[in-house]
Amino acid sequence: MRTTRRPIQVVSTWVRRQPPKVKAFLAVITGMAALVLLRAIVHDHDNLFVAAEAVHSIGISVLIYKLMKEKTCAGLSLKSQELTAMFLAVRLYCSFVMEYDIHTLLDLATLATTLWVIYMIRFNLRSSYMEDKDNFLIYYVVIPCAALALLIHPSTSHLFVNRVFWAFCVYLEAVSVLPQLRVMQNTKIVEPFTAHYVFALGVARFLSCAHWVLQVLDSRGHLLVALGHGLWPSMVLISEIVQTFILADFCYYYVKSVFGGQLVMRLPSGVV
Repeated sequence: MRTTRRPIQVVSTWVRRQPPKVKAFLAVITGMAALVLLRAIVHDHDNLFVAAEAVHSIGISVLIYKLMKEKTCAGLSLKSQELTAMFLAVRLYCSFVMEYDIHTLLDLATLATTLWVIYMIRFNLRSSYMEDKDNFLIYYVVIPCAALALLIHPSTSHLFVNRVFWAFCVYLEAVSVLPQLRVMQNTKIVEPFTAHYVFALGVARFLSCAHWVLQVLDSRGHLLVALGHGLWPSMVLISEIVQTFILADFCYYYVKSVFGGQLVMRLPSGVV
């Protein structure tokens, strides 16, 4: 007797068989549909940015639960955590000297928990750290981000160094997850808590990107002028979009695994 396939399995199989151009088109259509839905149900789009930070915090909480319950950091990238702590520390500094608000407190809490995760990986759970898999060279992203920040940064009235720091944390945040994706690429198998954490990052990045896109649409482009002149306003949007697309492929396979009832996520070659 032929078993009945779930709708999600039918759809995922069809999508997987499509050529790259069709997949890209479907991804764009899905993203646009999600933006339209968010615009209709969320009236204050600033709440999307708060939601993005909240989801990021939930992702960190999942990591803490993993480290405390399972007593292992296998599958986690120490370098991604260090890059995250770096851009959060810089953004926290910029918040204090440029625009102190509720986001400053959220960043402070996220930085504190990220530093705790780093401490656990470096010292308490060092024996389970997969250092050979975590082989992404972080200066490949730190140096280009610093150079780009020197060239393209806000044109506000703040001190030059503060404007450069602001741009640096925006660019670094966009690529901070790359070492974690490299670890998953090297292992091919992602255990549940790590998968939940990375998926939370993907959702947070999408919400943050949606916040900026909808703000630009609602202001009819005036927000770009408020951010300054030159290339900086465009680079803010590009950074948000880059973050989203970096994690889009992983999030697709995550959702597919969850609906397929798979506890352990297996990634095909070339996914991340």
